[in-house]
Amino acid sequence: MIIIGEKISIIAKKVREAMNARDPKPIQDLALEQWKAGANIIDVNIGPAEDGGEDMMKWMVESIQQVVQAPLCLDTTNASALEAGLKVHNNEWGKAVINSTSNDPERFPILELAAKYNSEIIALTVGNRGLPADAEERCGIAAEIMGRAAEYGVPMEDIYLDPLILQVCTTQDQAMHSIKAVEMFQELNDPPMKTVVGLSNISNGVPKEMRSLIDRTYLIFLMNAGLTAAIANPLDKGLMDVIKTTELFLNKTLYAHSYLEM
Repeated sequence: MIIIGEKISIIAKKVREAMNARDPKPIQDLALEQWKAGANIIDVNIGPAEDGGEDMMKWMVESIQQVVQAPLCLDTTNASALEAGLKVHNNEWGKAVINSTSNDPERFPILELAAKYNSEIIALTVGNRGLPADAEERCGIAAEIMGRAAEYGVPMEDIYLDPLILQVCTTQDQAMHSIKAVEMFQELNDPPMKTVVGLSNISNGVPKEMRSLIDRTYLIFLMNAGLTAAIANPLDKGLMDVIKTTELFLNKTLYAHSYLEM
């Protein structure tokens, strides 16, 4: 299971203040903490970044990769900011990941960036016609995105299909549709397509003390469906222990008394 650490986001007050002050230390500390906790990739969410997005993303990428030898997931709707980050990303530690494209025509040019910079890309299975109703509709959107990606020259192995996780407290029936979509996405290509979810979306809107339990439980279902990666909180030790234990039962790791420490 690939973990994309979610904690560096402009939504978080501490991160937003550090970004505005151009103070790298809080951001570097958070990146390093997530990496040491087991994150394979670090998400860098600067929001829409309509003003000064290019300089902000460049500064964020360079600051984080000074202390963490891991690829970054560049998260913004600003295509110019994405490109600024891709230009300075250190690919020695792995390909950058773009978060994200979709079936919305405004997001098609992002595929061009993925091809140009040989990066991986997350493809949200949603378009401009509203939210998909079920797993089958998600698969139809995925197939359209895959075809378009091929036209732009993006290899299938560089795409993570995202079934779009919705809040369980308001759209409970959609939770199982997303799990089924993860299973079905893998059948769209040989070798199977990679998949990713924004895990914490499932528990948005529920009481704070319930969020980790819901995230952990839902992740077990997703992993059993073959999920490749999750944008999640690696600082939640319980969540990370569930991942290691689930991988054990799925025979992806060998049992040892110390498996939680590995």
